[in-house]
Amino acid sequence: MLATANPDKAREIRAVLADAGVQCELVPRPPDVPEVEETAATLEANARLKAEALRDATGLPALADDTGLEVDALGGAPGVFSARFAGADASYADNVELLLHEMKSALRASRTARFRTVVVLSDPDGTEQVARGAIEGVIADAPRGDQGFGYDPIFVPAGGGGRTFAELTAAEKDKISHRGRALRALAARLREAGAAKNEE
Repeated sequence: MLATANPDKAREIRAVLADAGVQCELVPRPPDVPEVEETAATLEANARLKAEALRDATGLPALADDTGLEVDALGGAPGVFSARFAGADASYADNVELLLHEMKSALRASRTARFRTVVVLSDPDGTEQVARGAIEGVIADAPRGDQGFGYDPIFVPAGGGGRTFAELTAAEKDKISHRGRALRALAARLREAGAAKNEE
């Protein structure tokens, strides 16, 4: 069960796990299950809140992630508040606009930033798998590109050839992104767990 109701995140999760060879049916979150409030202070705790809520509501193993953009010039903000940086009902564009406004006085040398993702897979038997991924980069002066979502138009990742995430193809982004790295780490854990079970 996918805890996210964000279709952009769901696409990335499906694509990366399929590419990593994880064979499972990823079920979309039922429409009658409400969004889980992200009230925790860390990405991992928020991901766990969502995974456990969906697991308990459906009786299925549930996969959730939480992602934050940490900008050094802003003391690590927006961090855990990335999705609602400009308010609870903020759009992608609202968040990007506010971040660029906050960055106006930042020197180029201090525009360093990173994306972090934590994924939690919570099983009805009480076990869980946790995996993390991160990518360093810098904040661009203005949005560039029309791919991706969220802060992608202003995040220039290391290894992206100077392009923003929004200027990369989906496949290029998934190869180097924070979410891609976290999900591939999760896939490796699942393969290890499966191999251990087969040996028992």
